[in-house]
Amino acid sequence: MDSILKKHSSKAGLPPGTLIHVGEQRVEHVEISVMDYADGELDEQPLASAADCRAFLNRPTATWFNVTGLHDTALLQELGDIFELHPLILEDIANTGQRPKMEDHETYIFMAMKMLYRPQDGDGVVAEQVSIVLGSNYVLTFQEVEGDVFGRIRERIRTSAGRIRTMGVDYLAYSLIDSVVDNYFSVLEALGESIESIHDAVTAKAKPETLNQIHQIKREMVFLRKCLWPLRELVGSLDAGDSNLIDAKLTPYLRDVYGHTVQIIDNLESLRDMLSGTLDIYMTIVSNRMNEVMKVLTVIATIFMPLTFIAGIYGMNFEVMPELKWPFGYALVWGIMLTTAIGMTLFFKRKRWL
Repeated sequence: MDSILKKHSSKAGLPPGTLIHVGEQRVEHVEISVMDYADGELDEQPLASAADCRAFLNRPTATWFNVTGLHDTALLQELGDIFELHPLILEDIANTGQRPKMEDHETYIFMAMKMLYRPQDGDGVVAEQVSIVLGSNYVLTFQEVEGDVFGRIRERIRTSAGRIRTMGVDYLAYSLIDSVVDNYFSVLEALGESIESIHDAVTAKAKPETLNQIHQIKREMVFLRKCLWPLRELVGSLDAGDSNLIDAKLTPYLRDVYGHTVQIIDNLESLRDMLSGTLDIYMTIVSNRMNEVMKVLTVIATIFMPLTFIAGIYGMNFEVMPELKWPFGYALVWGIMLTTAIGMTLFFKRKRWL
């Protein structure tokens, strides 16, 4: 999983709006693609440069521009000039540690969120920042890497499935947000399966490796919580807003997404409780195991205390001792020591201390 906190030291002291990429470069070259569509037409193609976007801005169709890669700040600045984006918006786009949020700039709405998915090896959670700019007739998205949860949306546009080709760009923006939110369910389901597996492993036999897994999942859940709560605020702001860029017919859809975010947060809290319970069980098992070891060692030490006392008495270097010249003294001492040890052992068993 990516680091919870991104390093911002490179921006210290710079003026607001200074365009610096904060995060890891995850693609070699920045790529721009476009899907321009209406009810009966579709134009999908890659764009060679940012300037090619201008040809689609004045069309009466709905246009989706997608930018993959955030490290080329010169290209981001060129796109900002073309779409007339505020410098602070460009700064937020280039900052991959940006907190999920929504800002209404009248002529466009800017949204930043975290897109989460499980890697192919199924270990951990991969986070990618997605920025969405909703204009009057376009949607502009920025991603860190290729591959996302928007594949089904692209397929719906290509096949004209559902109502996406007949609705405006606000519906496209809603579909993108809905895909990001719905994928959180998949991440939480996989996380829940991992927690159940760890719970079974703990109850079977608590191992130090299991504790490491618990702490790793706790770290992932802290990151999920950090992404989810602002995302709920984002969707709630869209639903409660009165922007002319969002049709009133979209309100039921936005409320549905908001309900999904609330449900995801509830599921996350339940998983946190389950993980905390698993950690408590682990600590209890380890504590009980330690108590059992200490009890056995205490019983052994208690049994040997009188034996040590007897051995200490007969180990004193006095010339005149009553049993020193007695032929059966050695056997008698052994008999007393064995009788004491056996008697104490039987006593401890009767008390169920062993």
